[in-house]
Amino acid sequence: MRLQRRKFLKMLGASGAALAVPALLASCGGDDDDAAPATASSEAPTTTAPANASAPATSGAAVLKASSDEKVKIGFIALTDCASVVMAQELGLFRQYGLNVELAKQANWAALRDGLLSGDIQAAHMLFGMPFSVFTGVGGTAGKQIPIAMMLNNNGQAITLSNEDFGGKVGFRTLDKVKPAVEAVKAKKEATFAMTFPGGTHDMWLRYWLAAAGVDQKMVKVITIPPPQMVANMKVNAMDGYCVGEPWNGVAVKEEIGFTALASQDVWKHHPEKALGLNAEFLGKRRDDVKLVMRAILEASRFIDDPKNKAQVAKTIGAAAYVNAPADVIDGRLEGKYALGKDLGEHVYTDDYMYFFRDGQVNLPRKAHAAWFMAQYVRFGYLKELPDAKGIAEKLVQTDLYNEVAKEMSIPVPEDDMAPFSIDLDQARFDPADAAGYLKKYGGTA
Repeated sequence: MRLQRRKFLKMLGASGAALAVPALLASCGGDDDDAAPATASSEAPTTTAPANASAPATSGAAVLKASSDEKVKIGFIALTDCASVVMAQELGLFRQYGLNVELAKQANWAALRDGLLSGDIQAAHMLFGMPFSVFTGVGGTAGKQIPIAMMLNNNGQAITLSNEDFGGKVGFRTLDKVKPAVEAVKAKKEATFAMTFPGGTHDMWLRYWLAAAGVDQKMVKVITIPPPQMVANMKVNAMDGYCVGEPWNGVAVKEEIGFTALASQDVWKHHPEKALGLNAEFLGKRRDDVKLVMRAILEASRFIDDPKNKAQVAKTIGAAAYVNAPADVIDGRLEGKYALGKDLGEHVYTDDYMYFFRDGQVNLPRKAHAAWFMAQYVRFGYLKELPDAKGIAEKLVQTDLYNEVAKEMSIPVPEDDMAPFSIDLDQARFDPADAAGYLKKYGGTA
């Protein structure tokens, strides 16, 4: 981020951010000299925050510096919800902590998984379900560990249906029309839906929606497609519908090949979505530097949630080096304004669009949510029996690490880590202390 010293100080003064001034001045350079650009992927643009943007609150963190200048490579997938990782880089927040960060775009979730496990990347914007999928053998080699440091966002995924196959037969949130429409497709050809990774979030939202609509999953074929390739595959009729993160649902609408049947927040309001995944060795050897990475991302998360920054965020992450998608599509859905497509008009989400911070409610990784995902693996036939969900969650979800960082930054920590909750789509109640009871009531594949 190339910000002049006076402009940066003006921004900080306006926002009331608490910084150690000597360290800040050192990081900003002289009055007339721009600071050196933050390290980024080779194609990444450098962004200057707009003059009216609220500076991220840093809670005195500028005095903290990384223990090593060894490169930290952070993987991401071209999705809108990579925004907090990208903006932490583009706003110079990683650099402020002395972190030498390189952002590395990954081709698909399997490549990202392999990079985390091998240590080729040290951290990543990652599907919340991926560590549990990998550990249980659903989406990787059983027993391999990918620790979760924190959550990156809630909400903001969607199910897109083909205009050709479902247009006029299924509307927005019309759950009762899904099964007959699928049956009509199946009468002509194999009904095919796509998600992005077995046991990942998109997989779960898709299967949960089908089950709630009464569609036996033996009726349909579910395939795996990388997020940025969803639209292209629907254009050539490789699938009839898909579940993915933004902006690829909005892009399908813009290109008039698909429409939004529902958003993931219609399935489960404020659901866990992307997390910050870690290479286990990186966490073990550089724990304090992991905490600095988390600080930078939390500051960026607060910045993104400020409505007046969303257009700038959309423009930044829409660049070719990152999401490579139209800024207007990204911005609209970031703001909760969903053009639905296929003559369905627009739906505006007011308190349940994509959130990255939400006063600290977003970022705690909850063990109860981990248990829910593993219960779904049994429900949808990935696993024959319920694993030790509590033990696996304790092993992978780094609640203590997050609590340390939140406390140091004076961010309130929610007290609902293991609390029961209900899923909005069908009002199914899940108690993490009784996952077996949940499966007894809701088990089965349809």
